[in-house]
Amino acid sequence: MTAPRLLAALASGLLFGLGLALSGMMDPHRVLGFLDVAGAWDPSLAFVLAGAVGVSALGTLAMARMARPILTPTFAVPTKRRVDARLIAGAALFGTGWGLAGFCPGPALAGLALGLPEAGVFVAAMLAGMALYRLVAEPTPGEARRETPAPDTVAPRR
Repeated sequence: MTAPRLLAALASGLLFGLGLALSGMMDPHRVLGFLDVAGAWDPSLAFVLAGAVGVSALGTLAMARMARPILTPTFAVPTKRRVDARLIAGAALFGTGWGLAGFCPGPALAGLALGLPEAGVFVAAMLAGMALYRLVAEPTPGEARRETPAPDTVAPRR
């Protein structure tokens, strides 16, 4: 990775972490409060999500007007549109973990950097799940993939 790309990645990560910290999304109690619609509901996460969708929409509009990205030769745009069992199972697993722990990967990693003990437990469980996936679901070297390879998922846009 070139120095400009590395600096851009570092700046993006720091900005993302700052946004998570300022919005309170590293506090699992705030996230769980948003998910508790029958109890003491905390709507603050809805505003954070709306802001994230807005920023993403602006980025998508900017990308559509650009001939090419600034730091890489082509855009990587998802092309897979099919909703399948793996997508549904992954979304359900993500939502269940988020609802039980109050963390998703981004805030958990930012919380881990701040030394939050709950984040450490979540990240350890997340890494164990990733290792389990590699053992169970990913093909071994030389084994054929069970599903369509990555080019079906992301296509370069020039």
